[in-house]
Amino acid sequence: MTSALTLPGAGHPGPSGPLDFPGSQPLPAELDHLLALRVPGLVATRRHIHSHPELSGAEFETAALVARELSLAGLNPRLLPKGNGVICDIDGRPDGPVVALRADIDALPLTDAKDVPYRSTVDGVCHACGHDVHTTILLGVGMLLAQLADVGELPGRVRLIFQPAEEILPCGSLEVIEAGGLEDVVQIFALHCDPSQPVGKVGLRVGPITAAADNVTVRLSGPGGHTARPHLTVDLVDALGRLVTEVPALVSRRVPASSGLLLVFGHASAGTRYNVIPSEASASGTLRVMDRDAWEQAPKIVAQVVRDVLAPTGATVDLEYLRGRPPVSNDARAIGVLTAATAAALGPEAAAETPQSMGGEDFSWYLEHVPGALARLGVGRAGPNVDLHRPTFDVDERAIPAGVRLLVQTALRALAATR
Repeated sequence: MTSALTLPGAGHPGPSGPLDFPGSQPLPAELDHLLALRVPGLVATRRHIHSHPELSGAEFETAALVARELSLAGLNPRLLPKGNGVICDIDGRPDGPVVALRADIDALPLTDAKDVPYRSTVDGVCHACGHDVHTTILLGVGMLLAQLADVGELPGRVRLIFQPAEEILPCGSLEVIEAGGLEDVVQIFALHCDPSQPVGKVGLRVGPITAAADNVTVRLSGPGGHTARPHLTVDLVDALGRLVTEVPALVSRRVPASSGLLLVFGHASAGTRYNVIPSEASASGTLRVMDRDAWEQAPKIVAQVVRDVLAPTGATVDLEYLRGRPPVSNDARAIGVLTAATAAALGPEAAAETPQSMGGEDFSWYLEHVPGALARLGVGRAGPNVDLHRPTFDVDERAIPAGVRLLVQTALRALAATR
């Protein structure tokens, strides 16, 4: 069979019209028909969220919107203690297991550079990572599974987790876990937008699919002085230059190349005048590493290399190393569920092997407690590829119904597999 869904074309910046899923299987209880009716509303919801983004930790309006939509579907959502996230159980058969589905809801501190009707209305804040799409997809899943529960065809409980603060440290996943979000859960699943793949493709991988990611900040201080007499003070600009050019290369050589350890400084600052040697300087960046063992060693390695490089400069060094998140390591059984769900939802050709990336994802903290898996959902548009975290990032919105079908099939197959 082939499922086809249609998107409204008005105002859409990318492909629109019917999207076929050759060889896919229909959803139960006429949910495909219900989804087709819901698609315009889901697209409108995504665009509203996109135009009203909220930074990590302050997702109060987004959480309120999610709670309202779930309540309209007959569900009973509850806000996280801070009010910036939502947990909602869809109760099926009481003797069934509990499977969780997670979406992150925060935006990035970037200025939206797109010329579209739903461009961000918040200065300096933009959904440049696709979390608006993740949120919308999970709302659609909730609406469909609530319908299935109403007719007695949901073989267990599905927990929807709308998580804040994925983009910052401390991670929002830890907040969800502390609030009991994983209580009784036997498996957990999530999607992440992948602009390198077209709609209808899903990237899957057993084992590590992301890297560990930590934050590193180095603050330097000294007496300051005149640029005519650097020998009478500590030249912090010179020290800062050594820090950002020498330390990353030396750090990567302290572990095997296969560990993929990567330290990149994204911010450096020193001084305000051309003829004044400053008394303060700083640099901050991220450390990413593919290997879990190397991640455990990373703080000591960075501290030692920073000391060795900066000791000859005479600068006083304050190193802040903030632990972030381990690699997301997908469980083999959970990937088996996702693989079967992908074939059922989008057709047998939809699943594709995906490489481990250097990106970080705090979904990894859930997997420290329960098995599960993260999949990459194709959202690529026609034309030049625009990567995540760019101010011009956008998606082909046909990925929304594709993602809904995928997560509905995933939930149903996970519940059946764990009974």
